[in-house]
Amino acid sequence: MDTSLLIITILIALSFDFLNGFHDAANSIATVVSTRVLSPKLAVVWAAFFNFVAAFFLGTAVAKTIGHGMIEVSAITQYVVISGLMGAIAWDLLTWWWGLPTSSSHALIGGYAGAAIMRSGFGVIIPGGWSKTVLFIFVSPMMGLLLGFSFMVAVFWLLRNKAPQRIDAWFRKLQLVSAAAYSIGHGGNDAQKTMGIVATALYSANYLTRSELATNWGRFHWPIILAAHASIALGTY
Repeated sequence: MDTSLLIITILIALSFDFLNGFHDAANSIATVVSTRVLSPKLAVVWAAFFNFVAAFFLGTAVAKTIGHGMIEVSAITQYVVISGLMGAIAWDLLTWWWGLPTSSSHALIGGYAGAAIMRSGFGVIIPGGWSKTVLFIFVSPMMGLLLGFSFMVAVFWLLRNKAPQRIDAWFRKLQLVSAAAYSIGHGGNDAQKTMGIVATALYSANYLTRSELATNWGRFHWPIILAAHASIALGTY
């Protein structure tokens, strides 16, 4: 396998990761900026830091699903990976330009699958991996709505007799915590999509065995993790 093609593939994957951070940064910092808890500059530093810190807390389960749980690895080549990434990047840029709040992760998964299907047909799709993913595309917004509603009811009830000034002071501090937690979740979840793609590219270039792809990525374990989290953090910043 051409090493230069592998390097290009990995660079494109990390570029997508960078764009993911750039595309989704506003989600992490919107509340702390709009309420003037932090300035925009400090807010992006805050979010970028916790995007990177997530590398040491949230593991690689999502990455392994992307890497070998959705598409048969026998169908994956460098060209499939590059085509999927370029499709996702193009869609991300278009939706950023149009101001649409779309998911970079869903774009990546769709682009990756579309390229694999074009090469090898629908038989390369692993139904179990896709059923969970498609289900949660619909479940996640509804769960967010229900949990947000429930937490707001609880907050109103718990603080109904508290002084507004004291509540405001506490909530300004808690917004820092919520922004940090959101950024850890964003980094830990979205960076793992790129980690899975990079691991698959290494497998298709014979740098990883099939068992390494499904477990700990061998000697590439920490380089993959740190590169992906650094890229999404830099994109956020």
